[in-house]
Amino acid sequence: MAITTRPVEYAHDGTALEGMLAFDDAQSGKRPVVLISHAWAGRTQGEIGFAKEIAKHGYAAFALDLYGKGVTGSTKEECQALMSPLASDRPRLQSRLLHVLDLVKSLPEIDPTKIVAMGFCFGGLCVLDIARTGADVKGVASFHGILGAPGNTAGNKIKAKIIAYHGWNDPMVPPEDVVAFGKEMTAANADWRLLAHGGAMHAFMNSEANDPDFGTVYNKNAADRSWASFLGFLKECFG
Repeated sequence: MAITTRPVEYAHDGTALEGMLAFDDAQSGKRPVVLISHAWAGRTQGEIGFAKEIAKHGYAAFALDLYGKGVTGSTKEECQALMSPLASDRPRLQSRLLHVLDLVKSLPEIDPTKIVAMGFCFGGLCVLDIARTGADVKGVASFHGILGAPGNTAGNKIKAKIIAYHGWNDPMVPPEDVVAFGKEMTAANADWRLLAHGGAMHAFMNSEANDPDFGTVYNKNAADRSWASFLGFLKECFG
């Protein structure tokens, strides 16, 4: 197995962006692909690491970039400043995400009929919004994502299977938000499920998260269980 990565440059709304594609170069033909939407810090080595891990299972993975080529945040203030313009303008965010989706469908390594999107934290919000637009993807998976509805997608037919991995002690997504999400998905007649981990906080998939006062703490049990579930979800979606 020879996992290869290559950068893919693109642009949206005047912003130059750079995603990273990972795949097993020993394989031939077009592959199912997993889009990976980054957390609030931007596309980092963390997302690229997940892309390489997914590629080991025979899929391609594309770690997308929403902020700009080489743009990441290193402090809470920087990350918030990068995320807020998109998180507060969901139609613009959705436009950028759908632009990336179209780009990935055009890549020569990719089977455009077999796409799943996954994301962490802010990225979880992003992939749920991809599904909410009615985009033609097989599934989306949110890991400790923000669940709030965008306000501009009611009435859309959700085609994707949806799974949300949630830490029950996540201070950024209180139980009432979880209930509202369930009601939203049910009203949309979506094929949805939610796996909530007792005792887990926000960012439970991030092995470097260790700020209980802020509510971001790595939880190995929650991370391992979510990942095992996600691999099964990919098999379900891709067949």
